[in-house]
Amino acid sequence: MPPERKRMAGLWEREVGGLPPRHFANAVMASKDFVQSLSIQKRLRKHRGCVNTISFNSDGRFLLSGADDRNVVLWNWVEAAPTFSFHSGHSNNVLHAQFMPFSDDRSVVTCAADGEVRHSQIREGGCATTDKLVELDFAVHRLAVEPGSPYTFYCCCEDSSVWLFDLRGKDAVELFRCRTADHFTADDIELFAIAIDPRKPCCFAVAGSDEYVRIYDTRKIGLDGNSNSGLATEHFCPPHLIGENKDGITGLAYSQTSELLASYSHDNIYLFSREHGLHFNNIEVDERLLMDETGPLPFCRDKLPIPKAFKGHTNQHTIKGVNFLGPNCDYVTSGSDCGRIFIWRKKDGELIRVMNGDRHIVNCVEQHPSGIVVASSGIDNDIKIWEPGEGETHSIATDDKVKEDMWLSTSSDSDGLIYNGDFDYVMDLDDIYLYGNADGHSSNEDEDGSSEEDDDGDISAEEDDDGDDSAEEGVDGENSAGDMSDG
Repeated sequence: MPPERKRMAGLWEREVGGLPPRHFANAVMASKDFVQSLSIQKRLRKHRGCVNTISFNSDGRFLLSGADDRNVVLWNWVEAAPTFSFHSGHSNNVLHAQFMPFSDDRSVVTCAADGEVRHSQIREGGCATTDKLVELDFAVHRLAVEPGSPYTFYCCCEDSSVWLFDLRGKDAVELFRCRTADHFTADDIELFAIAIDPRKPCCFAVAGSDEYVRIYDTRKIGLDGNSNSGLATEHFCPPHLIGENKDGITGLAYSQTSELLASYSHDNIYLFSREHGLHFNNIEVDERLLMDETGPLPFCRDKLPIPKAFKGHTNQHTIKGVNFLGPNCDYVTSGSDCGRIFIWRKKDGELIRVMNGDRHIVNCVEQHPSGIVVASSGIDNDIKIWEPGEGETHSIATDDKVKEDMWLSTSSDSDGLIYNGDFDYVMDLDDIYLYGNADGHSSNEDEDGSSEEDDDGDISAEEDDDGDDSAEEGVDGENSAGDMSDG
């Protein structure tokens, strides 16, 4: 049946009571036509630096963002206006920010390139207070909030440590160090991603500077610092990368059914499920395998199940996330070094949409919790809101010739053309991550704070820098913190 007739049949079933409204809405939002109708409807402008993190609150009314300017902004994204903004208290780029559940959207946790994890509380009367929970020697890239808990969350750090936080007592506990072996001479794994399994909140995944995704069970992690605390219960890795030590992982995301996406640098995005686990396939993940000292592998790669791959984007120069889209995680999406957003169909890995999302690199793509509204951010100072309907036309054909052109245009030989030396490379893992300038200016911003012209001819408005270094700051928009919960 043609797509139009399917839609009309579904509409008729809904009207006569044969199809529940929620099922109808989910079917529409999961359709390819609906995803292909996305276009930029709004641009959120206030940050003065690369926007490194975006996330919706639980009901989708607000969007939270953090950037190189060290500010955190709460947005009324429908009105494309900031509701409240404050200085995070961090001394370097904010890398991740999250709302804590059941806090009326007034409790926010952040981590940054300065190695700090901070807790901010938005008070009545339009001010925010921030407390430093821990200060480490290396950047803290990612947070993972325990589902349904207003107090508990985790973080992962470049020094290989995984930490557990409980805001009731402001306790910070180092759970373990992620290493290639148990003894003290083992190499540490720089960690860039952490994600909690929504169906089993006691389990979480971490990944970083090697080719393995490690799964941990908090019920099996001791809090006494003993050497058994850092033993993973499962490992995932595409068969062709096992023991190669050629890649790293920048992003993880769980689906509603515990499928796990992993975005590899210099490679593809892979979808893992239980049957792809090395332990599940009776492969002993020992010190020799993790440290790539095995020589010939003690098992046959060809006998291992191959995870589904999502191909076409490039992920070599920043810490990019990866995500699912659709009411039932029907699609997979990621940013790319070429400044585009890629959307694949999950069931077969087909690339169905490529959209221009940034003049340089797209790092974050996040979906609204209850609708097909997508937010994206990257090196540009603004946040794009994508909704179905007429808007800025940024879609790109996905035929083989265009895909080939994109691969050629985003090869490593073009790095100098993109960045012109405006970023400082600070990592050894094939320059996988770029820190923006510590003063909050991105490469596309002039010294006076004005921005270059967008590809579509729009000029970003100049904004005052509200990045005061104080830990407590009042509201700098028209709305106070007291108005925030009312939207």
